[in-house]
Amino acid sequence: MKKRKTPLTKQPVIRILIIWVIQTVALIIMALLMDSVYVESIGAAIVVTAVIGFLNALLWPLLTYILVPFAVLTLGIAALLLNGAIIWLAAQFVPGFTVVNFWSAFWLSLGMAVINVVLSHFLTIDDDNSWNRYAVRRRMKREVHPEPTDVPGIIFLEIDGLARPILEKAMAHGYTPTLARWLESGSHVLTSWETDTSSQTSAGQAGILHGNNSNIPAFRWYDKEKGEIISSSSTKVLPILEEEHSDGNGLLVNNGTSRGNLLSGDAPYVFTTASTITDRSRFHAEELQAFFSDPYNVSRTLLLFIWDVILEKWQFWQARRHHVEPILDKKHRGGKYPLIRASQTVLMRDLNIYTLIGDMFSGRAVSYSTFVAYDEVAHHSGVMDPGALDVLHKLDLHFARVESAIAQAPRPYYLVVLSDHGQSQGATFLQRYGLTLQQLVQELMTEEHKVSTLEAHGDEGVGSLNILLTETVQNDTSVLSKATGRVFKKHTTEEGHIQIGHKKKKEEDEEDTAVYALASGNLGLISFTKFPERITLEQLQETFPGVVPGLIQHEGIGFIMVRSEKDGPVVLGAKGTYYLDDDRIEGENPLAVFGPHAVQNLRRTDSFPNCPDILVNSFYDPEKDEGCAFEELIGFHGGLGGAQTKPFILHPVEFKVPDEPLIGAASVHQLAKSWVVELQGEPVTAPIDAKIEEIEE
Repeated sequence: MKKRKTPLTKQPVIRILIIWVIQTVALIIMALLMDSVYVESIGAAIVVTAVIGFLNALLWPLLTYILVPFAVLTLGIAALLLNGAIIWLAAQFVPGFTVVNFWSAFWLSLGMAVINVVLSHFLTIDDDNSWNRYAVRRRMKREVHPEPTDVPGIIFLEIDGLARPILEKAMAHGYTPTLARWLESGSHVLTSWETDTSSQTSAGQAGILHGNNSNIPAFRWYDKEKGEIISSSSTKVLPILEEEHSDGNGLLVNNGTSRGNLLSGDAPYVFTTASTITDRSRFHAEELQAFFSDPYNVSRTLLLFIWDVILEKWQFWQARRHHVEPILDKKHRGGKYPLIRASQTVLMRDLNIYTLIGDMFSGRAVSYSTFVAYDEVAHHSGVMDPGALDVLHKLDLHFARVESAIAQAPRPYYLVVLSDHGQSQGATFLQRYGLTLQQLVQELMTEEHKVSTLEAHGDEGVGSLNILLTETVQNDTSVLSKATGRVFKKHTTEEGHIQIGHKKKKEEDEEDTAVYALASGNLGLISFTKFPERITLEQLQETFPGVVPGLIQHEGIGFIMVRSEKDGPVVLGAKGTYYLDDDRIEGENPLAVFGPHAVQNLRRTDSFPNCPDILVNSFYDPEKDEGCAFEELIGFHGGLGGAQTKPFILHPVEFKVPDEPLIGAASVHQLAKSWVVELQGEPVTAPIDAKIEEIEE
């Protein structure tokens, strides 16, 4: 990756002078607008901003070290209160500067922050060097200064949920100028890959980061052996999931970092990584403290957070006003959703970018970071919704920030952008047919067999926010951290993990439940709890004769997969049957519109011990490019059909790819691991090809 020349406005001395001028102008403007603030002259304003800067440099790092858990748990509001206190303190020392009370100082600090962010944006100085400077200062205090080297490192930037077809449209319409520039310049090329049956993050990242995603049939499933529902985003489940799927030689094992991921890839340095949430040996609280030690970082992030909440409400109102279809209702785009969205589009994005830049200044060999923002917005607004594309555009600009930081890093870096899956689109099953998958199954069952009404869907946005909150409370030993943890006591599990937005199922309901019908996008998983082993097609026909015919004849369902005692795995559609064991088709092929690799993917899923009794996939209409989710998401992923199975890798042209198609997330691991090994000369504990063959078998 070529190093880019640092613009004049981002040279340290010039940037400090410009920011000083901006702060002075902001102070004067706010003094004119506020009766409770008095500034005697322009000279006094210049002195005031200098004193505020001095007090920030002197007091802010110390105070935020103590208060950082509270700052995180209040999403930065506490930090703004602290900034107001510093301004009020400055008013006690500087002649010609008067602030009536603390709250006047608070509103003054907020107003100055708004003006600062706006003017900095238009002057294109933004916050690059601010982040870089604090990253360097904090990192170098706790570790040996990295020796400069010519051995390149690799930064993997994952855009969760972005399909290649959507990326290409975004490039064509100017939403991703940074990525388009890389492609047009010839520095990067675009490579496609295809997901497994389960096109969702836990299966994708287990495959990409560890080379093994076996026995993960969906985002959520019912484990018959354990007798419980397993959510693959759960901070209780993910450490076990990683232990089961890691061979100790993950993608990031050699001096690597994991940022904002579900799984760690065996990285020795982690941050907001769900599978290592209680592993203090790999988490460094200094990274949070470094971010919050800069008042500009905090003010900017909080203001953009608030703006994104307002933006979501405006975009939702506009969509309803213009009768956009499909659209979710207020239940799913109101309430806490705008806050969850902003936590992904602003807070988690900024923290990930910040820590990645710190990784580069620390000379880490390889880093992998997940950005959930686009996936979160596309779920609720649509894959090509202007709001989703705007989020993608802002993320693209932040990738340019990462690119610009290479010039100051102690080693060259290659940047790789990829996705773990895409998203398909369409009105939901409930919107189309007036009932949920659970209700449909209940109608097809006898009344004495109760189908769970559990809303079995996982919100990745809520999940990553819970990870940040849990990590902040559990991995910080300060008294304030423990005190703020008590605020979330009712949302805390027995293991001490914060779970906001997850409904607990009543124990009596679990005892009465005969059937679970869980949803993972447009993939449904039906499990019969009274049968300890996987129920066969013959048993279904005898015990629940209405279920199979009722499912395959429903127009919202494309196919189901069951296991026959006589014929093995069988895929059933409304007009035909596919016998997977011997590639025999009766009638019309029910998998015809689901891609050329649907058969091998379903065979693999059928081999999983956690494969459900009945695997259900929604319909897919290739002409309209539509399917339907069994949960309330109009941009969805989890099964087969459409762009959800078509992720991408945008990688340097020097990185070679095989001629044969990349099928399954494990194949992406094999490829990415070969790049890392080739660049770093990293010792491999087992031949990669042998490991992949073992997984496939």
